Amino acid sequence: MIDDVAIRVENLSKTFKLPHERVSSVKAALINLTRHKKGYELQHVLKDISFEIKKGEFVGIVGRNGSGKSTLLKLLAGIYEPTKGSIRVNGKLTPFIELGVGFNPELTGRENVFLNGALLGFSRKEMLAMYGDIVSFAELERFMDQKLKNYSSGMQVRLAFSIAIRAKSEILVLDEVLAVGDGAFQAKCIDVFESYKAEKKTVILVTHDMETVKRFCSTAILIDDGRIRYKGDPIATASKYLELNMAEETARLRKSDQSQGLQLEIKIPKNQKPAFKTGDSMTVRLSWPSSMQGVKNAGVAIIKNSGEYIYGANTLSLKNKISSNRTDYKIKLNVTPGKYFIKAGIFGKTDHEVIEFVEQGPEFIVNPDPKDLQAGLVRLEDQWVTK
Repeated sequence: MIDDVAIRVENLSKTFKLPHERVSSVKAALINLTRHKKGYELQHVLKDISFEIKKGEFVGIVGRNGSGKSTLLKLLAGIYEPTKGSIRVNGKLTPFIELGVGFNPELTGRENVFLNGALLGFSRKEMLAMYGDIVSFAELERFMDQKLKNYSSGMQVRLAFSIAIRAKSEILVLDEVLAVGDGAFQAKCIDVFESYKAEKKTVILVTHDMETVKRFCSTAILIDDGRIRYKGDPIATASKYLELNMAEETARLRKSDQSQGLQLEIKIPKNQKPAFKTGDSMTVRLSWPSSMQGVKNAGVAIIKNSGEYIYGANTLSLKNKISSNRTDYKIKLNVTPGKYFIKAGIFGKTDHEVIEFVEQGPEFIVNPDPKDLQAGLVRLEDQWVTK
């Protein structure tokens, strides 16, 4: 292997057998052997993939659930054996895949620190020297003499991650590490990533967070249905990943199906789906039966499917109140790519006089733009002034 290559994967495939028949005895197993019909089907999780990772690269691996990402990491870590193909690793590799494997729930947090340290190859003297830093990073000073079985799952993962990052390794494999802990702990994880990047360690990170991919990765790999669909620039990879997600979601988008009361409709050209680009204008039409009396005001809110409240506006500040059974709300979508939905209501003279309210109305998509290098939930109208 060339000295500057950390990992080389060639024609890698992984297949699992999914049994259809339950075998509970030796006799049943022997009977199944005599049958022509297989009692299982083959699941081809990875299909002839090849790539190289150079030393010092920070590589993101992205893809939808079930695409084969975690299976690939377990193959790289030596947890699984390939069905076909080869993996060559040049250097010591430490996997952060199933954090906490090796923990004993009947031992205290303190005892588990030394147990895990021994599994990583540290001496007791080395563990004593770093014990304080491990506990402080995990924010578990008050709980170290408590049995691990009384820890929450988040506490266990924080402790496991705090131990694992002490490993002396040239290659680090991480699976969804940012999914652990609260915001403060995730900020510490970000600091760890910053240090890995500064130290030019080889890092392989599986994540669904495209902002992390764009911020840290020098290259990224998109896996879909067990195959590599793209490898290269992390911004382009993140864009293609979002496009893949959006294509699936677009197929199921529908207009709000409400036969009576307040109706919401996203106005789009005929035969098109509610899919936009950042900066596009969108019109939401609110309508209600003419028999519904007392409607003077309306309000609309944009909510991201992950739960963030993006923006809301109403007609309370307008001099001319609503006088018909329909109103249009127009907005420029200066928002990050993703999935959103509409929340809306109609009111009397004040917003306390609720006549009708739709908690979750029609959905829409803002598709990614490969040229968009900004981060965050919204896209502000800004400019740089340099001399």
